[in-house]
Amino acid sequence: MIKNTLWCWIALAGMASNIAIAQSTDLAIGIWKTIDDKTNQPASLIKIEEVNGALEGTIIKTFPSPGVTPLVYCNLCKGELKDKPLIGMKIMSNLHQDQIGIWSGGKILDPKEGEYYNVKLATEDGKRMDVRGYIGIPLLGRTQVWYKAEQQ
Repeated sequence: MIKNTLWCWIALAGMASNIAIAQSTDLAIGIWKTIDDKTNQPASLIKIEEVNGALEGTIIKTFPSPGVTPLVYCNLCKGELKDKPLIGMKIMSNLHQDQIGIWSGGKILDPKEGEYYNVKLATEDGKRMDVRGYIGIPLLGRTQVWYKAEQQ
């Protein structure tokens, strides 16, 4: 009787932890608004989704700054992304959850520079996310704050 009760509690604890992990992954999934570092205005909308157990991000809309020629193609990208349209471009891939609310191990593309960086995401509430792009170690990089977009 005690042995069966113990196994029941272990099974319930395992199910609860799986539910918590699934809910925390949901925090990052959705449409996120990026903010331009210079103008402090919305720059783009990125759709983050889970694909084969990893997070990926795709540009779905851009917001050109007034008076500035909008970046429509990835002119400085290399390889197969060279001169491809930004809309529909996957700029973030292969992020895996480290702990609740934190994902790392992936890459992010800066389409203005055409360069890839390591990336780390962190969100506590699913409404605001810190996106840190870096070279080598997270200490050597910069963080942008993205905000969950309203229904588009």
